[in-house]
Amino acid sequence: MTASPWPATLAHGEVTLRPLRQLDGRAWREVRARNADWLRPWEATLPPEAESTEDIPTFAMMVRRLRREARQGRTLPFAIVYEGRLVGQLTLGGIAWGSLRAGYIGYWIDREVAGRGIMPTAVALALDHAFDVMGLHRIEINIRPENAASLRVVEKLGLRREGERREYLHIDGAWRDHVVYAVYRDEFAGGVLAAYLSRS
Repeated sequence: MTASPWPATLAHGEVTLRPLRQLDGRAWREVRARNADWLRPWEATLPPEAESTEDIPTFAMMVRRLRREARQGRTLPFAIVYEGRLVGQLTLGGIAWGSLRAGYIGYWIDREVAGRGIMPTAVALALDHAFDVMGLHRIEINIRPENAASLRVVEKLGLRREGERREYLHIDGAWRDHVVYAVYRDEFAGGVLAAYLSRS
């Protein structure tokens, strides 16, 4: 693990998190297209009132925006690489400093490799980086209650369910409720990854 907050490359076994880059465009679009039906129920969408004023960004626009936010310390956009190929994305976003020192994690993965422990490993790597290198205090993950696969990720990591958020995000064409899982810096003395591996 690097000691620099960003750019950062984090790895354990065959799972690597590295900065998302423009050169990932073709592979990213291929994975997304192949998984469109699987990902659609969990994808953010624009509500009707925003559709006339906000454009859906291209991959290049998205990467430029995320890189700008990374330089400002507000977002860390990671590509998830497994056995040498891009299989998903993890974003540590909404980073706030000052007296809050918090953020959230969002992620998606290629259905072909889901269920192999890749995402729990990736999330654990990102959490350890957020706490140990960045010095953040609290990270949350918000998940639709119907998303059983994503709920398994946080449960495997031993994250604590804190509550619910009604109509939290516009997902798949409607405002959707989410459940909130959170983790604090001092909850895993030896690190989140080490705790996960000890239970696996």
